[in-house]
Amino acid sequence: MIRSDGKGLDETGANRDPLRIFKEWFETASQSGILLPEAMSLATATRDAKPSNRIVLLKGFDKHGFRFYTNHESRKALELDRNPQASLVFHWAILKRQIRIEGNVSRTSEEESFQYFKTRPRNSQIGAWASKQSTSLDSREALLKKFQLYQKKFSDAEVPLPPFWGGYLLSPHTIEFWEGKDDRLHDRLLFLRRGTTWHSQRLFP
Repeated sequence: MIRSDGKGLDETGANRDPLRIFKEWFETASQSGILLPEAMSLATATRDAKPSNRIVLLKGFDKHGFRFYTNHESRKALELDRNPQASLVFHWAILKRQIRIEGNVSRTSEEESFQYFKTRPRNSQIGAWASKQSTSLDSREALLKKFQLYQKKFSDAEVPLPPFWGGYLLSPHTIEFWEGKDDRLHDRLLFLRRGTTWHSQRLFP
C-alpha cells in the first residue's frame, strides 16, 4: 500500500493549482490498493437548508469540475434542482488524506450523459430503467420483476439513455486539502476561487 510521504503540503509555484494537486492525490489513491478510491460523500440540502448526505462515485474530473451520475428523480437530484449547491468529501484513511470540495452544480448535457451511460455494464443500464430511485418499493421481488421486464424490452437492442437519468457537474469554488500528522498538527491548505484565479491559505488544524 502507498502511504503519505509525510512531507506536508507545498502551496508554492505550480502547486498553487488545486486541481493539479487533486489529480496527483487521486492518482496516488488509485494506485494504493484502496477499494473504490473514487467513492465520495455528496452533501446536498433542501431550499430551506435541511441537509442530506450519501456516498456516490466520481466518474470524471477536469478543469471544469467533478462529475457524477444519478436518477434525476432521486432525492439528491431534486434537492440539487432546487438548491444547486453541494459539497464533496474524499477520505483515504490509509494515506492520511482528505479533500473537501464545495461548489455550484449543474446538469451535464444529454449527449455527455449518454456517452457515459454507454460505458456502464448492460445490467447496470437496465437497472437504471428499473429503479425509481428514492421512492417506496413494495418488495425486492417487485424490483426484480421490473428489471426482467426491461431485460425483455431491450433484449435485441442497445439500451437507450433513460430520460430521467444523467450526469451532474460540480464546479468548485472551494477546495481544502488535509493531510494527517502523528502529532495531530495536521496540514490544511484551503483554496478559494475568485473569478478564474485560485488563492490559497493555510488553516490551523
